[in-house]
Amino acid sequence: MALGKSKKQKPQKNAVAVPQTGRKAHPFSALSGYSPLSGTDAALYKALREAIPIIDAAIYKIVRLIGTFEVTCDSKAATKALGSFLKEVKVGGTGQGIDSFLSVYTEQLLTYGTAVGEIVTDGRSITHLFNSDIRSVSLTEGSSPLDITVCSDNGKGEFLPVKYPELILLSVLNPQPGQLYGTSLLKGLSFVSDILLKIYNTIGVNWERVGNVRFAVTYKPQNDSLDKAYAQERAMLVAEEWSKTMDSSSAAKDFVAVGDVSIKAIGADNQILDSEIPVREMLEQIVAKLGVPPFILGLSWSTTERMSMQQADILTSEIDYYRRTVEPVIRKICTTWLRLNGYSDSFVIDWENITLQDITELAQSRLYDAQASKLIRETAGETQ
Repeated sequence: MALGKSKKQKPQKNAVAVPQTGRKAHPFSALSGYSPLSGTDAALYKALREAIPIIDAAIYKIVRLIGTFEVTCDSKAATKALGSFLKEVKVGGTGQGIDSFLSVYTEQLLTYGTAVGEIVTDGRSITHLFNSDIRSVSLTEGSSPLDITVCSDNGKGEFLPVKYPELILLSVLNPQPGQLYGTSLLKGLSFVSDILLKIYNTIGVNWERVGNVRFAVTYKPQNDSLDKAYAQERAMLVAEEWSKTMDSSSAAKDFVAVGDVSIKAIGADNQILDSEIPVREMLEQIVAKLGVPPFILGLSWSTTERMSMQQADILTSEIDYYRRTVEPVIRKICTTWLRLNGYSDSFVIDWENITLQDITELAQSRLYDAQASKLIRETAGETQ
C-alpha cells in the first residue's frame, strides 16, 4: 500500500491516505485471504457468538461497560484540540469518534484474543483510524522473541511486513509464554457450547414431532373370510378417508369407520427429557468463563443481594483489566496526534466511573468513609 508516500510528497499536494492493512478486494477473498490464527480458530469463535446468543450478548455488554474516557493535557488549548479530534476522527468508512474505534477494537480483542488497528495519516495529521480484519493480518517473530513483525495480506495469499509498523495498533489478551497471539475470552467454551447446541437441537426435533402430531391408524380384519379377502381394499379406504379428515385446507370433518379400527398418536407414550438442569449447567460454565453476572444477561437465577454485589465487584475488576489492556492504544493515538500537530504536552486519561451498583449505596459508602476519617482526626487530636 502507498500510505507512506505522503511523507515524501510536497506540502502543496494532497496525499491520499489508505490503510496499509486493508484487505484487497477480489471475487475469492474468502479463500485466498483467510489466514487462521496461530493456536486459535477465528472461524470457531465467530461461530460460537452466532450459535449461542448469550455469548454474543455478554461480549457486547462488556464492551459497553468499559465506558468512555477524557484526556487532559498540560495546556487547555491542547486539551480542547485533542478532545475535538477524538470526537470527530473518522473510523473506517462509516464510523466517527474514538469510541466507535475502541468498540470494534475491544470486541475483536475479547473474541479473538488479538486486535489490530491502524493510524491512517497524510503525513501532517491523523485522518482516519482503521480496524483491521484479524484474518488479513499475521504476526511473526523478528530477529528476537522481543521483536514482533506485523504482516499484511497482499491480496495473493502472501503475508508481507507492513511498510510503516509505527502506525500499527496491536493488543493481545492474556498471551501464553512464548506466544505472539493472545488468548480469546471464548477459549474453552467449544465443548460445553457443543453440548448445549445438541440439547437445543434435540428439543427442536422433539417438539416438531410432538407438536405436529402423527397418527397411527390400524385396521384389524375380522375372523370371517370375506373381511379377510377385502382387508387391503378396506385399509386403503380407511387411509383415504383419514387423509381427508386430517386435511388442514378443508373444514373440520368427522371420521367414521366400520370394523376394528384403532387410532393412536405416534410418540404420545414417550416422555421428553427435562432439559432445564443440563441447560443450566452448561450456561453456568459459559457465564463463569465470560465473567458477567447472570442478572446482567437476563438470567433469573436465584441469588442473594450480597452475592449480586460481589458479582458486580468482580465484573468491575474485570473491566478495569480490559481498560488497562487497551489504554496503551489510546496513548499511542493521542501521542501521535499531539506530536504531528506540534504539541509537546503530556496527558492523563481519566475513565468514567463504573456504576454497577445502586447510587444510593455508593453515596452511603462515601458517607461512612467521611465519618470514619472525621472520627480518626478527632481521636488523633484528643491524644495530642
